[in-house]
Amino acid sequence: MSTQGGLVDRQARWRAFDRRRPWVMDTLVAVPIVLFSIPNIIEDPLSATIATLVLLPPLYWRRRYPFPAFLVTAATEVIQGLLGVGVGAGVILLVMLYGVASRGSWRALAWASGITLALLVAEIYLFDPAPENRMITLLLVIGMSGAAVASGVAVRTRRAYLIALEDRAARLEVERDQRARLAVAEERARVAREMHDIVGHHVSVIVGLADGGAALATARAEQTAEPLRLIGDTGRQALSELRRVLGVLRDSDADPQLSPQPGIDDLNRLLPSVRAAGLPVTYSTSGELHTLGRGVQLAVYRIVQEALTNTLKHAGRGASATVTLAACDGEVRVRVQDNGRAVPAPPRHGLLGIRERAAMYSGVVTAGPAQRGWLVDVVLKEPS
Repeated sequence: MSTQGGLVDRQARWRAFDRRRPWVMDTLVAVPIVLFSIPNIIEDPLSATIATLVLLPPLYWRRRYPFPAFLVTAATEVIQGLLGVGVGAGVILLVMLYGVASRGSWRALAWASGITLALLVAEIYLFDPAPENRMITLLLVIGMSGAAVASGVAVRTRRAYLIALEDRAARLEVERDQRARLAVAEERARVAREMHDIVGHHVSVIVGLADGGAALATARAEQTAEPLRLIGDTGRQALSELRRVLGVLRDSDADPQLSPQPGIDDLNRLLPSVRAAGLPVTYSTSGELHTLGRGVQLAVYRIVQEALTNTLKHAGRGASATVTLAACDGEVRVRVQDNGRAVPAPPRHGLLGIRERAAMYSGVVTAGPAQRGWLVDVVLKEPS
């Protein structure tokens, strides 16, 4: 570390220490004043002791109240001069003048400078009986007063400069965060465009092929017409949701409700596509499901969708599933059970998403192998 760097570091540590324990510096200033007053205390114990005790407290609250501390010291200086007691009030007055220059208002500094000059002139020409060297003494005290003011102003300027640097650093940090967010937004938009161009293109091709195959199968009176139509409808729904999700991805502040969210009624369109994929599904409901809020309905739809997707992936050939929805006493129960592969059951993916959706509505999730197949049992509580 260079000498200059070490000096700056020591100054920074000292300033930090002074902010934590300001009384240490104030005591270091007070000790020489007391030592300087000892001869006067010995000569005139009562008056000098009282004057010293009056001068010490302003040293400890000059930081918070610089101008009142200066006025107390100035009044003590006048009383000291009238009584002929010398306990170093003039030196303390310069310390207080420095405090006003560094911490007080400019108006207070003007008043303090004028009062200091008047008191020093009065002390030299009125209270000091010796007429010799008055001019030299006057020039000396004026120079000392000017040095105190200049030092205080320099400290004030440096403090303001440091505050300005801290504000500038804070603004730069905010600007850096803003630039980072803009970069993230641009990257999100780029990824969204690429996903839309790639995935959207292939889904559109699938929908077109399915519609064309359905039209051809209908013209030939073949049984594949209905599955192909379901493939086309499912592809269009997937493309719609893809555009909705990518719209949110492009704009982080966008409203995710860019299109109507699926609800319980949409299960009537989901289940035929699952059946067409080769999984027979039995669907039953009970209770006032249509009175549920849109958020709960969306959670129910996604839970059923995810559970049936897992069944399609893992249950194996010949499996079937049962979907049961029941609403009662502010709760809705979603039960999806299949009769697929027995133990050991393959791992089921997507359960994390089911648990997250259930947690939004204080739900309880039971998922795992049943007596035969796999069971997903979720109880959701509708918000009051």
